[in-house]
Amino acid sequence: MTKITLHLPKHRLHIELTKRRGPDVGNPLFPDMDEIKNIKKGHKISRFFRHIFEHKNIRRLLGTNLALMLIASTLVPSNSLAKIEAEQSVIQEQSGPLTTKRVVQYPTEEVKITQGYRLFHPGIDLDGLTGDKIRPIKDGKVEAIDHSKFAYGNAVIVNHGSDITSLYAHLSEIFVSEGQEVTTNTVIGEMGATGRAFGDHLHLEVRNHGIPINPYSVLPR
Repeated sequence: MTKITLHLPKHRLHIELTKRRGPDVGNPLFPDMDEIKNIKKGHKISRFFRHIFEHKNIRRLLGTNLALMLIASTLVPSNSLAKIEAEQSVIQEQSGPLTTKRVVQYPTEEVKITQGYRLFHPGIDLDGLTGDKIRPIKDGKVEAIDHSKFAYGNAVIVNHGSDITSLYAHLSEIFVSEGQEVTTNTVIGEMGATGRAFGDHLHLEVRNHGIPINPYSVLPR
């Protein structure tokens, strides 16, 4: 540093000339690895990065960036953020399942089988009470309706296509008509004990080309 003093008539002027400071060599951004090794506290890698992030230039830069982020956040309207969140929630809701329709089901809400498929009994019997709702095992079209005091009693036959049909026997009431399209949600009738039946139950048969097959080959297990 150089000092210069000028004596003026009524004033004294002091001038100090200082040499410009060079790069900050006293605290470099990347430390010497020997200095890192001499630090006993902490892992070597953590010591290295701790030195970098504690450097005054890095702290000054981070402080500036944080201030800019805070200013930018105050400029974004709150209703815009709410709109973005609402759009995201709508997308998530639409990504869920669209339907819970069953493809194949049992014809009764409560499944209690009292007699299975075997020789001289080409179907299964499901226990219940008169008035229990009966639905088709699959979507289809009503092929035939029979009202009888013998054998199957009041019965409905539903055609499911591909020559697969299902028979619902001993019904107390029938709510469909021939040619009607039905789904697994359609109530085709109510359980009963009409025809040759000993007690309330539903007799279900599944037929392939008119020949009875084991209903378990179609029904869910």
